[in-house]
Amino acid sequence: MGKLPRMDEGQFRRVKKLIRRLCANCDSGNCLLLDDGDPCPQMVSPTLICKYFRAAVLPADRKVHRAIMSARPVKCCRICGKPIFSCSNSVKYCPACALRERRRRDRERKAKAAPHFRK
Repeated sequence: MGKLPRMDEGQFRRVKKLIRRLCANCDSGNCLLLDDGDPCPQMVSPTLICKYFRAAVLPADRKVHRAIMSARPVKCCRICGKPIFSCSNSVKYCPACALRERRRRDRERKAKAAPHFRK
C-alpha cells in the first residue's frame, strides 16, 4: 500500500467540519463503525486513514479534495502539458485537446478510407 495523504492545519480544520456535517458514520464525534464508540479516527489524525471518508465525504469539498489528493502523481496532457486529474489510466489528453485529437484522427481515418468509396 502506498503512502497515505497528509493534511496541513487549514485542511485538517475543514476536514473536521466536513466530517461533523456530512459523514454518515459520525455520531457526535464518535465513529459508528467502531464497536466501542471510540472517537472517529479521522477527527484526530491529519492523515487520511478512513476509506469511507476518502470515498464518500471528501469529494463534497472539491477544493480540499483536489489539494489533498493532488499529492499523488498527476498526469499531463501529451499535447499542451496541462495537468490531468483523472482516475483512469487510459487518459492521455486534457478535455480540450482530446476533442481536437479525436477530430484529427477521424479526419485521417476518413481520408484514408475515401479512395475506396470513389470507384
